[in-house]
Amino acid sequence: MSAAAVERRHDRALIAEADRIMERLPGCRVEIIGGQILASPLRDGPHGQVLTELMRSFFSADLHDVDSRVLQGIALWLPTEPEDYAIPDLSLVDADFEDHLIENNCYDPVCFRMVLEVTSRNYRTDLRTKVNAYAEAKVPVYVIVDRRHQRLHVLTEPAGSEYANHRVHAPGETVALPDSLGAKVTVDVEQIIRAGQN
Repeated sequence: MSAAAVERRHDRALIAEADRIMERLPGCRVEIIGGQILASPLRDGPHGQVLTELMRSFFSADLHDVDSRVLQGIALWLPTEPEDYAIPDLSLVDADFEDHLIENNCYDPVCFRMVLEVTSRNYRTDLRTKVNAYAEAKVPVYVIVDRRHQRLHVLTEPAGSEYANHRVHAPGETVALPDSLGAKVTVDVEQIIRAGQN
C-alpha cells in the first residue's frame, strides 16, 4: 500500500457527489482536481481517432508488452487534495499497475510513465489545471494533443506543480517522445492533428 493510501481521509463527500454525477450523465468523465469536481463532455469521433492513431504508435514500439501497458481511461490518485483523482485519455503504465490500486478504481501515480490528454471544449483544463496536477503527482511525461491550437505539447521533468521542460510542436514536425517511456516512439504532429479535426 502506498503512502498516499494511508494519508487519505475516509470522508468521501466529493467522491460520492462525483459518483452521482456519473450516474446522471452516463459517458461523462468526472474527475476531482484541486478539490473541485470537473465533468468533461462526451468525446467526439475525432477525439477517438487521435487516441487510436497514438495507440498504434505505442503498440508498434512494443510498449503494450511484458513491462508496460497502454490503457485508456485509467484513473490515478492525485496528491493535491484528499479526494483528488484524474482520468487521462491515455496512459502508459507499468505492467504491474494492478498492484498499485489505491481505492475508487484509482492507481498510485508511481506506476504511470506517461499520461496523455486530447483537448475538447474544456481545453483549458488540459493545458493548465492538469499540468499542475500531473506535475504534483510526479508523472514523468505529460503529452497534450491541443486540437484547438493545432499543437502537440510534451512536458517532462516534473518539479513541484510545474514541468521544468515544456516543448510545443507544430504540424510538419516529427516528435520523438522521451526514451524514459521504455522504447522509441515518434509522433507525426500533422497526422495526429488531422485525425482530431471535425
